[in-house]
Amino acid sequence: MEVIKQLRHRQIREIVEHQPVRTQQELAGALRERGFRVTQATVSRDIAELGLIKAARDGGTVYELPLNAVDGEATPEQRLHDMLSGLPLDLREAGLLLVIRAVPGSAHAIAAALDRCRWPEVAGSLAGDDTLFIAFADSAALQRVQVRLQRLAAV
Repeated sequence: MEVIKQLRHRQIREIVEHQPVRTQQELAGALRERGFRVTQATVSRDIAELGLIKAARDGGTVYELPLNAVDGEATPEQRLHDMLSGLPLDLREAGLLLVIRAVPGSAHAIAAALDRCRWPEVAGSLAGDDTLFIAFADSAALQRVQVRLQRLAAV
């Protein structure tokens, strides 16, 4: 990992540990105040790479570090669990797609965490702001992953 990226990730960890950050724009602003030139796309990738999760706090949601991660050493499934637990999720089947609705700003991070799990049943995923589509080759694969996700999220 390049040095600037390591420094930026360190700063992101410090920022979310010490102040409430509700949006990617707020995080980008905090990084700019610390001298980093960042775009929303860079911040979005950093959030996914660090496995930041959205947690309910003070009537809203804020970014937090995964519960059991120490400098990103959690397993991919642990990161996904940390990200999903405590989030209000809606999982629905739509043909051979599993549609997940979550809080705004969380779908990309969930998709990235899911991709890192490399589950063989998942054909691919597509994420928007609060909605994630997961594609499967057959309904049996969809059912296995849906049960696994529900267990990880404790839905």
